[in-house]
Amino acid sequence: MKPFLLNANDVQQELSQTIKILRKQQKLSRDALAVRSGVPASTIKKFETTSQISLRQFILLWQTVGNLGKLMNITTKETPVPKSIQDVINHE
Repeated sequence: MKPFLLNANDVQQELSQTIKILRKQQKLSRDALAVRSGVPASTIKKFETTSQISLRQFILLWQTVGNLGKLMNITTKETPVPKSIQDVINHE
């Protein structure tokens, strides 16, 4: 999948599949993930099949099977890299 061809649906599907893969890698059933995360098993099933979930519930699932620090990295502002010596001089 090429990044410049992505749309919102592609990203939702990728996120739901990532949660599903992590859940299975950790040998968690949907019911076990529901108990640990506080997200109902029916919602987890819906998320894995339709990619639809609230942001809050996604964060709870990610917290349970992944690393919240990794998720927070998407909010980190990138430092621009100078492209020329003039850029360096102008941004002292």
